[in-house]
Formats: sequence, C-alpha cells, structure tokens
Amino acid sequence: MTSASAFLDAGTLAYVIFSACVAISFLLCVLAATDTDEPAQFYTGSGGMSPAQNGLAIAGDYISAATVLTTTGAIALTGADGLLSAAATVLSLYLLKLRLAGPLAEGPRHYTLGDILARRLRERPARIAIAVITLIVTFPILLVQLAAAGIMMTTLLDLPGEAATTISTVFVGLLMVGYVAFGGMRGTGLVQIMKIVVVTLVTTVLAGMVLHRFGWNPIRLMTTAARNSGAGDGYWTTGVQFGRSALNRVELLSLDLTLVLGVACMPHVMMRLYTHRGAEAARKSMRWAVGTVAGFMVTIVVLGMGAAALVGGKELYRQDHAGGTALLALTRVLDSGARAADQSLLFAVVACAVFVTVLAAVVGITLAAATTVAHDLLARTVFRGRLSRGREVRYARWAVLGVGTTAVLLAIPAQGWNAQVLIVYTFGVAASALLPTLVYTFFWRGFTTGGMYGSLYGTTVLLTVLTVFCPGVSGLPVSIFPDRDFAWFPLQTPGIVTIPAGFLLGWLGSVLSRPEARRDGGTGEGGGDGEGDGHDGGHGAAEPREDGLAAFPAGRSDERFPSWHVAERRDPRDSPSGRTHNGHGRPLGVGPDLAD
Repeated sequence: MTSASAFLDAGTLAYVIFSACVAISFLLCVLAATDTDEPAQFYTGSGGMSPAQNGLAIAGDYISAATVLTTTGAIALTGADGLLSAAATVLSLYLLKLRLAGPLAEGPRHYTLGDILARRLRERPARIAIAVITLIVTFPILLVQLAAAGIMMTTLLDLPGEAATTISTVFVGLLMVGYVAFGGMRGTGLVQIMKIVVVTLVTTVLAGMVLHRFGWNPIRLMTTAARNSGAGDGYWTTGVQFGRSALNRVELLSLDLTLVLGVACMPHVMMRLYTHRGAEAARKSMRWAVGTVAGFMVTIVVLGMGAAALVGGKELYRQDHAGGTALLALTRVLDSGARAADQSLLFAVVACAVFVTVLAAVVGITLAAATTVAHDLLARTVFRGRLSRGREVRYARWAVLGVGTTAVLLAIPAQGWNAQVLIVYTFGVAASALLPTLVYTFFWRGFTTGGMYGSLYGTTVLLTVLTVFCPGVSGLPVSIFPDRDFAWFPLQTPGIVTIPAGFLLGWLGSVLSRPEARRDGGTGEGGGDGEGDGHDGGHGAAEPREDGLAAFPAGRSDERFPSWHVAERRDPRDSPSGRTHNGHGRPLGVGPDLAD
C-alpha cells in the first residue's frame, strides 16, 4: 500500500482519521438522543431497532478489543489453542441464542437482570445482589478496555510518554460518558453497529491481503504459519499455550469452558435482548449476531495465521508475551511501502478501527453498569419506586458520570497489569455466578433467595479467592506481582471449579432455605421492597403498567406459563360476539378474567 507521506503528512492523516471516527460516532449518539425523560427510551430505546439492527448491535457489544487483539495473538502464538478460544467465543453466543435469548426477552418490560429476579425472589435482596455482581463483572473488563484505549490513542497519534497515555485515558473516559449520557441505549446501539461494520470491513481487507501473499492458498498459509511460529508440527495440536501435562490440559479446558459459558452472559450483551417484546424477535436478532460474529472470527483466524507466518512467533513473543501486538505488527509487514508505522496509511486505518472497537466496548459496558446503579440500587432500592420517570433518567445520567469517573481513576494505575487476569476473572464471574442464577430463575421453580445468595455471593467469593492465589497474580514473569509468589492454586483460570460450584451453591441454598412466596404479578416498575410491607414487593393487586398490559394479581396465575409471562393484549373488537365488556362490567382484552 502506498505510504501516507506520498499524499498527506502522516501525523495529519492520523489526526484526520481519528477525529472523523470520534465525530461520526458522537453525531450518531446525538441524532439518536431523545428529548423525553422516559426510562424506556434511555434503558432500552423503546424497542426502536429492528432485529437486524439489534443483532448487529449485539455483535458490536460482543466483539471487544480483547477479541480483536488477544485472539489474533493467541492464534499466532499457540495455533490450535487459539483456534479453540475463537470457536468458544462463537459457541458462547450460539448457546445464548438457544437457551436464554427467549426467556430474557419475554414477559413484562424489564431494564435489568434485577427486574427479572425481583419477580421470582425477594425484591430488595435480589436487586442489591444483582447490582453488586453486575459491577464486579463490568469493572475489570472496563478497566482493561479503557487502558487499551489510552494506549491505542497514543499509538495512533504518536504521543510519547506515560503522561500522554494518562491524558488519553481520561479523554476516552470523557467520550465514553458523553456517548452514554446523551445517546442511551439507542445511541450506543448505533455506535456498536458502526463499530462492527468498520472493524469487519478492515479485518476482511487485511485477511484478503494475507491470503493474496500466499496465492490465495490456505494450505500454504497454514504450513508457513506452523513453520515460522517456532512450534513446528505441534502448532496444530493443543498444548502450546499451557503445555501438554495433565494439569496443563485441565487449564486449557477450564479456559475454554469459561469462555463458552461466560462471554455471552456479560450484562452489556444480555441487555440488548431487553429491547424486544417476545422471544421470536430476540431469536431473529441473535441469528444476525451469531452470523456476524462467526464471519468476523473467520477473518481473525486468517490474521492470526498471517501474523505467525509473516512476522514470526519469536518476534511476536518478544514484543508481547500474550501476542497483543500481533495485529499491528502484521499490519506493518503488509504495508511494506511505508518506512515506519507512523507513515503507513494501512496502519493508521487499522489502529483507528481498533480504537473505535475499544471505545464502543467501553460505552456498552458503562451503560450496563450505570443502568443497574440507577434502576436497581437508586430507583427501586433506595427510593423504593417513588422516583418520577424524569428523575430516574436524570439519576441514570449521573450514574453514568459516577461509573465513568471511577473507571478512569482505576484504569490509570491498572495500565501495567496483566490484562488477561482481569479478563478471565470477568468472564469467570459471569459463567460461575450469573449463569447458574439465570438458569435456576428461568427453569427451576424451587429456586429461592437463599439459593441466589449462594450462586451470586458464594461463588464470587470463591472465584475471587482462587484468582488472588493463582499464578496469574503472582509467581510468573507475566503476573501482576512478578516479584512475589503467594500462589497456591495451580490454575490461572479456576472456572472448572467455580462453575460447578455456582450451580451447587445455588441448589444447596435453595433446598436449605424457606420456600419462596409466589410472585406471579409485577412489572419491575412498582415500588416496595418485598420485605414487611405486606404488598409482595409492591407487585400486589394488578397495578397499571407502562405498556398497557395487565399483570396477574397476586396469588393468581396461569400454571401453563412462567411466573413472568403476561398474556397478549387483545382488541375487544376482535371478539367473535362483538362484545366490549363481560357480564361483570369488566372491559375485554386486558388479560385473563377468571370471572368471565
């Protein structure tokens, strides 16, 4: 590719591309912003996206900088082990489509996981627990993404020094807060769509350039990748990443299990399903999401092999032991006409695409964290449903500012940490705590608040202890504390222990606790705390709802449906008899009427 200096100064080109991406993404948020202070608008966009648009937004939320950079590096350095991680990423989203997409989208309107749990369990404990775990899940990955965004911005704009990285991280944090506060769910969704389109186009072009280097012969590419990786024939067999002993194979299994069960259970991914009314629309969105992510991962596989073949395993390992620089190193090799990275048009485009990926990722994660703070903790726990809709949205915007500020302050000292430890911990909590809780909530009527305590709190504590005392934190050159060794747990990824423990603790807590009172009504919109107020969490006699549907009154439900199911509204004019009211004077079409 022609060097940038042939027609435009390299530094100016980088600034132009960077500024254009920031301006376009911010414009999308402003255009999508609503002038009404409605929680449904801010939290879900009022379902304004089509299944195809929402599917692309889900794919955008799902594909993070870790997916783009770390997976490319893993394939380049470890071959088959990296391919398993790529396959686990796609399989995780497919499992979400098969089992959880429908239940997450069905029922009365909900904005958070707390709304869903509050209909089955004691409301205040459920909301507080899910908010705490959501913050625990989102903050580590948010720190990683913010730190990566700061580094990527300094690389793109050629800003030297640690002070420049700190300033860049703060700048990205300000952008993040502005995008979420102005755009809400719909605005961030448009940013995710732009991000997935841009990054897919860029990786597809790069993959084509790699294949062109090898005469469009994949076998030749694979052979060269294995030879230049340094692993030889072992490149295409598992064991390069961790080793081939029994314990090493358990480590690999634990990592892949955590990815398969945890990645799609991230709150910022699942919240996209709340925008739909009905399981079928959600499944259509998921088909778009799975197809988009699968196609994207094919390009990542080609790029990983291309990095091994064209850059070489030894050079990639020297630059970054985890392979995080593999994509950018490959880009410099592909643009052989540029004398340096800052003179390469291709490098500027790829770096900007990665920056957009990081920026979009932090926007989605911030929205999920701020939503649970504003809705679950403030509106429903502290104020117990007494906030007006306008005030709740204003509190949500303040929550965005609070989450963003905290994340930036924590991301600055975390820039030198081993990002893989934080990423694995995040996915581990999602797989070990959130997944068992959701499965039991949707598919087991015997699940209780005590079981929720076990699966959420108990499992998270166990995972935290095992992570702190694993080799990823201390004892290795790439550990967070490389000069100290207090590791006694042998696995860097404890998911193979904590995921079964999450299901076990959820079951054990349920069978040992008092059976849960039936909570067949409720919309997630009412007040009350479910403890001692005599109104079952504020979801007692059928209260009016925002969406016009009638909830089941307390103590009255249809056993054919889950407790959160609400009958479809019927138009009285569609009645075969033409009646608009029943014999008791009640209007027809507002839900089941047992007296009729």
